[in-house]
Amino acid sequence: MKRSEANTPAAPSKARRIARAGGKTPSPVRRRAAADGDATSIRNQVIAFKREQIILAAVELFFSNGYQQTTLDEVASKLDMTKPFIYYHFKDKEALLCEISQRAICEAVKTLKTALDAPGTPTERLYWAMKALMMGVIEQQRYTAVFFREQKNLSEAARGPIYAQHREYDQLLVSLLNEGIRKREFTIADPHICALGLSGMTGWAYNWYRPEGRLAASAISELIAEMALRAVGVGAKKIKALAAKAAAASAIQP
Repeated sequence: MKRSEANTPAAPSKARRIARAGGKTPSPVRRRAAADGDATSIRNQVIAFKREQIILAAVELFFSNGYQQTTLDEVASKLDMTKPFIYYHFKDKEALLCEISQRAICEAVKTLKTALDAPGTPTERLYWAMKALMMGVIEQQRYTAVFFREQKNLSEAARGPIYAQHREYDQLLVSLLNEGIRKREFTIADPHICALGLSGMTGWAYNWYRPEGRLAASAISELIAEMALRAVGVGAKKIKALAAKAAAASAIQP
């Protein structure tokens, strides 16, 4: 016998089902806000990607041809775009150079801070800092080259923040050297001059490093770090121990 419709339990409403599950019904405003947020996130990612492509093309051309000899038309052409595409993301050619220069020095400051904040003695931290800085210059060779070669083309207003970061870099390195002196690990006549010399050991590598050269980047970084320790008066026995420790750590890395 067929059950009557009057005796059939009514299906719970959508709101009741959600309530029983402990959920909440999102309002149209909330749904719209979530969709807008997703759209904004995607749009920002697209803009960041386009800016990155412009920067990569500009670095390549500034490195190969020089800043003065490179036009924004050439940057756009390398991307198969038109010059208005560049202007949408950067005010002018100097803004591009400023971005590239800031990236170079910001990365160096970040690398140095990371090394200095790490545990260990001043000798150990200087060793790891020099290795990291050297690898950074090698891996970002073109950025570093553009930074050093083309600063003269920046206006005074654009150079100001970059020079401030450069001074911060120098001060961080000097502070580590002074700590090593206080703890009788380093023997240095003038920490400021020493810091400039150590910076030159890594920074100038943009000019002579060649990927196809006799030594691998890791081997060069190791040698520069050892030279830096000798320059501040660290003994051969300590340097050898640190090099062995570094080699052991590299061997166990996947």
